[in-house]
Amino acid sequence: MNIFAKSTVTCAVSFATAIMATHAAAATEITVATVNNGHMIEMQKLTPEFEKAYPDIKVKWVTLEEGVLRQNVTQDIANKSGLYDVMTIGMYEAPIWAERDWLQAIDVSGDYDVEDILPSIRGGLSYKDTLYAAPFYGESSMVMYRKDLVKNAGMEINDRDSWDHIRDVAAAVHDPSNGVYGMCLRGKAGWGDNMAFMSTMANSFGARWFDEDWKPQLESAEWKSAVNFYVDLLNKYGPPGASSNSFNENLALFNEGKCGMWIDATIAASFVTDPKQSKVADQVGFAQSPYKVTEKGANWLWAWSLAIPAATKNADAAQTFIRWATSKEYIELVGNKNGWAAVPTGTRTSTYENPKFQAAAVFAEAELKAINSANPADSTLKPSPYVGVQFAAIPEFQAIGTTTGQMVSGALAGSMTVDQALKSANVSADRQMRQAGYY
Repeated sequence: MNIFAKSTVTCAVSFATAIMATHAAAATEITVATVNNGHMIEMQKLTPEFEKAYPDIKVKWVTLEEGVLRQNVTQDIANKSGLYDVMTIGMYEAPIWAERDWLQAIDVSGDYDVEDILPSIRGGLSYKDTLYAAPFYGESSMVMYRKDLVKNAGMEINDRDSWDHIRDVAAAVHDPSNGVYGMCLRGKAGWGDNMAFMSTMANSFGARWFDEDWKPQLESAEWKSAVNFYVDLLNKYGPPGASSNSFNENLALFNEGKCGMWIDATIAASFVTDPKQSKVADQVGFAQSPYKVTEKGANWLWAWSLAIPAATKNADAAQTFIRWATSKEYIELVGNKNGWAAVPTGTRTSTYENPKFQAAAVFAEAELKAINSANPADSTLKPSPYVGVQFAAIPEFQAIGTTTGQMVSGALAGSMTVDQALKSANVSADRQMRQAGYY
């Protein structure tokens, strides 16, 4: 090879290398903060599919336990730190943070098909009719139970049973000597942990967080009745250490065959009916949540959703990722890869209309019924000034709900009485509301 030809080749190689280096340098890295739930972990596993479709974007994951995630993203967005480009939030945060200009609106243009998102889910993630968080999966709550154990005990479970009947079923199937506990419920402290469940139970007992003048009502007869029932139920028929259990812990117990009943997020249905995860997959039944004196607010409404903090420097890349992860095409990708019973649900009408999903998901009808029955604008028997089923959509609630959760968890663990727990919670809530100027 002559010198000129050799030089030409060298230049061509150097030029190609420079282009590749420039392209690599130009790739935008986005940091996604999310919760350590099954569907989010699957989204993380599918990152190569996204990066193949969008080679100029790289995704870095920060996956956290639910309570830690809430704390971290709240601190980050309030301080405008910009640590995260995409954060996983829910129906509580979305409208409150949007009102404060902490979030960027979601791009719903083109083929995203925002009208396909279930109306109650879309409404809960919007502020002034603008979507500020895109739902990755939505949920209500319902009863999941072992059909074999209930039948063998000569009992039945139906939609909207009374709490008294549910307690009787728990007693009938409770068999701790054989590793089976009659009832599994959230006990871990947190406004989105034990209080998500406890609020719906209290609603059904006729309770409310605040009266029409925003005075906390945690020492009311309805709250005391509900929390006493809950503590008694879990202490008699729950697993040991129930005050430490939240969604993931109870899911593991149920999948091991250790729970006769579990009342929690509808999203769990896809996991407890998956033979790869659950030892009792073929024995799971579903029913609408129980109630005491009213069906109002007896089951919650929530959506784990992806949002873009205003402080991000990578808004375009963040929008691209969110549109991909919350699209009909993503649901199709998961369905084809992992089976249609494993897709993230509770977000799009098209999912429930899909024959493949209908055939694979034995829980589909019960899940959609629960989601459609929840009404955040009318969730309490007595009039209340707030919107929300398992929370009150005001900025102060996060602190109030967290403190109340700690008190209720303490009562469950036996470190204080129910009356002491609710008195302490009410005093704290009253102080918060006074300081915030509600009265």
